[in-house]
Amino acid sequence: MKKKELEMLLQKIPKIPKPSPNLEQYSTPADIASDVLFNAYQDIAGKNIIDLGCGTGIFSVGAKLLGAKNVVGIDIDEKTVDAAKECSEKMGLKIDYRIMDVKDFDEKCDTVIQNPPFGAQTRHADRIFLQKALEIGSVVYTMHLSKTGDFVRKFVDNLGGRVVFEKKYKFQIKHTFNFHKKEKTEFEITVFKVMVIK
Repeated sequence: MKKKELEMLLQKIPKIPKPSPNLEQYSTPADIASDVLFNAYQDIAGKNIIDLGCGTGIFSVGAKLLGAKNVVGIDIDEKTVDAAKECSEKMGLKIDYRIMDVKDFDEKCDTVIQNPPFGAQTRHADRIFLQKALEIGSVVYTMHLSKTGDFVRKFVDNLGGRVVFEKKYKFQIKHTFNFHKKEKTEFEITVFKVMVIK
């Protein structure tokens, strides 16, 4: 599958039905998701994948389309998980979605792919995701605001991981909540590939 083909398929993933500001629910754009997934291909094909904070399943679906052996998507929002299940079923993909707090998930996997909350509304929300990802995965692809890069590297280091690759993207967020002042806001984000040293 070519990257453009994957991006077009990922554009069919529905938006989050009722986004919550506390959960910082923003859909990952299809062009960013497809690029992240293509860069992660060697850690996806034939592997067991966990998508923490899966939303409507863009990384879960993408991983399955790229040949993941098993994919589990975890999210605390029931309506969002329902939308993810419905979309994956329509696409004929077998993905195990679960409604639960990421803190309570403890199954090991080969690779974690996640777009966690940035910690803008709920302080340190991103730390919970990072900690869990490094607990359960051997390789982690995780997305954060670029300005928090030093913190991410240090935090990962303290948890026994090593950042081996970074790539920056422009992440556009459309006006979603009352406190948003602009029609669109663009953030610079970085995707970090982390190897977990056991």
